[in-house]
Amino acid sequence: MTLPVLLEPDELEAILDDESLIIVDLSTPNTFAANHIPNALPLPYADLVHGEKPAPGLLPEVSRLSRVCSHIGLAADRHVVAYDDEGGGRASRLLWTLHVLGHANASVLNGGIQAWTMEGHPVTRNIRASVGSNYTARPGDTAIADKDYVVARLQNPQVALLDARTPEEFAGVNVRALRGGHIPGARNLNWLDTIDRSRNLRLKPAIELQNMLERLELTPDKEIITYCQTHHRSSHSYLMLKALGYPQVRGYAGSWSEWGNRTDTPVEVG
Repeated sequence: MTLPVLLEPDELEAILDDESLIIVDLSTPNTFAANHIPNALPLPYADLVHGEKPAPGLLPEVSRLSRVCSHIGLAADRHVVAYDDEGGGRASRLLWTLHVLGHANASVLNGGIQAWTMEGHPVTRNIRASVGSNYTARPGDTAIADKDYVVARLQNPQVALLDARTPEEFAGVNVRALRGGHIPGARNLNWLDTIDRSRNLRLKPAIELQNMLERLELTPDKEIITYCQTHHRSSHSYLMLKALGYPQVRGYAGSWSEWGNRTDTPVEVG
């Protein structure tokens, strides 16, 4: 099965009964209990992150990733469709994690459960039992950037940084680490500005997003590294770039919680 990285509700409903699909719900427990997509499996967002300070957004250890992937029944021939109730941030973190593991067969539902329910697609309260698998996680290095990777490319004109935080965080006015500010040379595009509230929390139309990115000189000929505070919001930025066809995109999982809490990393303010 070949599906786009950004999947529309109509497209998903048409294939709901396909046994090669794994539908994963990363909504809050209350949202999932109220209603969810038929056959969806709940997955706590906490299972996708390291969770310990100062950099809680780092990848979990390999053994934990293996357990999570086995729990949802991941296998090479299965396609994962992830969604949530917040506009795609948590679902995008799962997509990025799968890409790190080399599993390209993954999509995010555009608009998540909001678009699905508001547009009349079927929902259920029945909870599907996990089929399970025996999956061994093997993280690669094509979708991820660590601190050293970023430092080594700060002066490289073919590498650009997209900071998905608020303008206040970017400028160092809202300080959420030992130091405030941003990584030198980064461009700021608040992830919330890419979400279309008039279309049930979908990504904004491609032409609008492309214009935003071009104004920031974040062009497809460059490698783009996304980051935020914990690589939650910037996972959504990763999804956006992949959906737009950007060929070289990485996520910095340590993000500002790691960078801003160190004293040996350069910082720009303002």
